[in-house]
Amino acid sequence: MSTKTVFIAFAKEDESTRNLFTGQRVHPDTPFEFTDMSVKEPYSSEWKQRVRTRIRRSDGVIALISSSTPKATGQLWEIACAVEEGKPIIGVWIEDGYRTKPTELGSARCVNWTWDNIADFIDSL
Repeated sequence: MSTKTVFIAFAKEDESTRNLFTGQRVHPDTPFEFTDMSVKEPYSSEWKQRVRTRIRRSDGVIALISSSTPKATGQLWEIACAVEEGKPIIGVWIEDGYRTKPTELGSARCVNWTWDNIADFIDSL
């Protein structure tokens, strides 16, 4: 299995969930591998330039979608940037009962957070 490079777009309020999400890639039973390219310190002086560079270097983008997403201007910009750069992107629902897809995702689909769903996306890259 080859390791893919994936950018994770998330709301800063969802950082602990992002840590769980990216941490599962090291579990021995996880059926996928990826390198996380998410930006840990958003909104620094050259933030957009660094994000765009990381998105360009990524094979695809996973957007973690929660009720915090609509007000997460940084995450929404990251999603729009990925679409603009033509990167494969998928939304992953991380909050029970919340199913509002951001318009920035365009025609990209959103899926439940399961190993099969994540593996299918990463394997497609």
